[in-house]
Amino acid sequence: MKIIGLTGGIATGKSTVSKIIRENNIPIIDADKIYKDLSQKGNSIWRAIYNSFGQDYIKENGEIDKKALSSLIFDDPKQREKLNAITHPIIKDETIKQIKQFENEGKHRLLFLDVPLLFEAGWDMMVDETWVVTIPYKAQLQRLMDRDNCSKDTAQKRIRSQMSLDEKVKRADIVIDNSGSIRDTRKQVLKHLGRLIKGVENL
Repeated sequence: MKIIGLTGGIATGKSTVSKIIRENNIPIIDADKIYKDLSQKGNSIWRAIYNSFGQDYIKENGEIDKKALSSLIFDDPKQREKLNAITHPIIKDETIKQIKQFENEGKHRLLFLDVPLLFEAGWDMMVDETWVVTIPYKAQLQRLMDRDNCSKDTAQKRIRSQMSLDEKVKRADIVIDNSGSIRDTRKQVLKHLGRLIKGVENL
């Protein structure tokens, strides 16, 4: 089974690319979904955050206070590193578990890992090929402001918290330019999916 790492910058449209991939019956393990699932009250990431950051970042209903935690980690790089240090190993363990499940089932020859911090976390070593979804910085900034209804300053902090898109593009095997229409993006994705499918036919 060939494993492809899908990443990009915040608000570059990675979810659009993921959707196109799923439409072609190719499975994707989504690191954000794993984080969300394991952040539910009582689950492993919830417990790790509670133990490391305390009651101040837990709401009265027991859920993680995402807004307060986001403000903390985007304002303080050390706190962001602390959060990553406790959550990344948990997400990685679950990701590996799911990869093994797909391998054991033997139904698929291609599998994508959708990981926002693929390069930052060193997960590119787990995959056979890396795809980066990119758009120009100004468009990224505006999309993030519109999507999250946040200020320019907040959006810039969030973008700066990740490896630069330019650096990700340099490291990528495949670059998907998402600055045009959905049709343009789909054309690029299908082109590369076709190449991959052809390549694994004899595996």
